[in-house]
Amino acid sequence: MEALRDDTFHRITNLMHAEIGLSFAESKKPLVTSRLSARVQRLGLHSFDEYVDLISGHEAGGEFQMAVDLLTTNETYFFREPAHFDLLAREVMRTKPRRLSVWSAASSFGDEAYSIAMLLADLQSQGRMGADWSVLGTDISDRVLRSASTGIYPAERLRHVSTERLKRYCLRGEDESEGLVQIQDRLREHVRFGQLNLCQDASCVGPFDVVFLRNVLIYFDAATKRAVVDRVLGRLRPGGLFFIGTAEGRAPCTTPLQPLAPGVFRKA
Repeated sequence: MEALRDDTFHRITNLMHAEIGLSFAESKKPLVTSRLSARVQRLGLHSFDEYVDLISGHEAGGEFQMAVDLLTTNETYFFREPAHFDLLAREVMRTKPRRLSVWSAASSFGDEAYSIAMLLADLQSQGRMGADWSVLGTDISDRVLRSASTGIYPAERLRHVSTERLKRYCLRGEDESEGLVQIQDRLREHVRFGQLNLCQDASCVGPFDVVFLRNVLIYFDAATKRAVVDRVLGRLRPGGLFFIGTAEGRAPCTTPLQPLAPGVFRKA
């Protein structure tokens, strides 16, 4: 198979930007090559151009989604960036809310959504908050959302979950399922998942008391980042908490925010 030419790389990046707002710098060409080459070969195609023709067509819905999955799915695991969960716990213990609605706005395989649920379930059992709480996980990828809904994970992804939480909220697989962990139903009943493109209207969800939008802004250019953050913040109640990845710096938006900690803000 021929190498990914510059003009074909630009066809791919222009398509992704036009359809879902994803932005790839020139430096990402090796990443795009590595993520898509096996798929191109598996489909029996002879060039990246043939693949772009395929995902650009009117009948390309499923394959276009596959390309999005390949280009955007990164490593994820439970309780990533633990300082954020510690801050959320302190906020809940301070306010003792009767109700709480949380949005994991780029939930991928659901690790973040279930991590939040474990934390809130613990706080509820300790009498720190009411029983009326929920977590919504959304993502652009239908494939990862279907996986998240099963609540089944390799045990390695839960390496930062305490032994006590594993006992309370997880079931360990046996025999052919050894090495896998399933989230218990009593936790999963508080969590739901749905497909959402952050570059489109989000008025169908919320409002929320807490929003996590972590480690997804890297896929957008500056203008799209501002639009996405403001759109997401529009679904956050005044005074609510907003989380982005600690490495993502300041939240690019026009919505007034009060910084609380690296990657954490309060909506004014």
